[in-house]
Amino acid sequence: MEEGSLYPALHRLEGAGWVGAEWKTSDNKRRARYYALTKAGRKRLEQEEEAWRQLTSAIGHVLRYV
Repeated sequence: MEEGSLYPALHRLEGAGWVGAEWKTSDNKRRARYYALTKAGRKRLEQEEEAWRQLTSAIGHVLRYV
C-alpha cells in the first residue's frame, strides 16, 4: 500500500473515531505516529467482519447450486 492511500485512510478512520493516534519515539529514535483501534473501532470491525461472513456464506450457497 502506498503512502498516498494509507495516510488518508488512517486520517478518515481517526476522524470517524475508529482509530486513535499518538506520537512516540520509534526503535530507531525517530518520531513516529502510532495508530490503534478504539473501542468504537473494535465494534465497527466486528460489524464489518459479520457482514463479510454473511456475504461470503451467501456466495458459497449460490456457487454450490450453480
